[in-house]
Amino acid sequence: MTRLKASAGFFLAFATAAFAAPAALAEDVNIYSYRQPELIAPLLEAFEAETGINTNVLFLDTGLVERVKAEGANSPVDVILTVDIGRLTEAREADVTQPVESAIINDHIPAQFRDPDGNWFALTKRGRVVYASKDRIGQIPITYEELADPKWKGAICIRDGQHPYNIALIASMIAHHGTEYTEEWLEGLKANLARRPNGNDRSQAKAIMSGECDLALGNTYYVGLMMTNDKEPEQKEWAAAIDILFPNADDRGTHVNVSGMAMTKHAPHPENALKLMEFLASPEAQEIYAEQVFEYPVMPGAEASEIVQSFGDIHPDDLPLIEIADHRREASELVDKVGFNNGP
Repeated sequence: MTRLKASAGFFLAFATAAFAAPAALAEDVNIYSYRQPELIAPLLEAFEAETGINTNVLFLDTGLVERVKAEGANSPVDVILTVDIGRLTEAREADVTQPVESAIINDHIPAQFRDPDGNWFALTKRGRVVYASKDRIGQIPITYEELADPKWKGAICIRDGQHPYNIALIASMIAHHGTEYTEEWLEGLKANLARRPNGNDRSQAKAIMSGECDLALGNTYYVGLMMTNDKEPEQKEWAAAIDILFPNADDRGTHVNVSGMAMTKHAPHPENALKLMEFLASPEAQEIYAEQVFEYPVMPGAEASEIVQSFGDIHPDDLPLIEIADHRREASELVDKVGFNNGP
């Protein structure tokens, strides 16, 4: 497998290879990924072993859709791998994807987790859950709505309200409750913050361990990453300090976001791209991927890793992701309207 780093010379090198030796690249599939190469390497190695098709990966931190759009018809990329429903729909709205019709993919990925027109498909899901102090809170039933209750005043930490993970959650609240309710809820949540929104999800767990707050919103997969972080072992202490609470577990279910895939509009190897996408939707790949990234497979019956299973059962909100995506802009406007990032 060829793993390529993001660099100014990447496109030139890739294009030169493609035009110099088209026959050699006939059994290639080219990928742009927001997921770090080491996280998807086992998946792609399994695909190569099964099909003999070589995978070439460019990892980008930002600007993936903008890059594909700028490259236009000359783009070398076949498949986009990304995270967050916002980024998947962004690719569709930028007209850099194409519809894919596959009975194999549709059989494995429920309709809730795919674009109705086949422009993108989810692969794994993660819950946007509540991290709770193990010592001060413990395992309790909780809802997203309850986070605006004054009883939690000064108790909650959260990352930037405009982060895509939070925007998706706020958008789901709009879908369930409407704009007026969600604005009041955001005001209440803001009033309950222990500090101005900052940091990433892991730093919220650190803040709970230090006593800065008792509750935080975070994604499930970060807990697995902290639990297994040998390079920064202090993160294991952050994970050990928290319990995972699944909001709304007894009613509509916990909000989930996804990682996913899409075929690009000008994919130079569409047949190989389809083979890769069908492989990624398979039970084997679902379990490999979910274990690597500490997420839940979207395919019913596919098992999560032992670490993820230790978090407890997740009852996902059955709201279609496309409906959440439709409220993203409104959610972002509400964050600014209530001055959420100014803190309490």
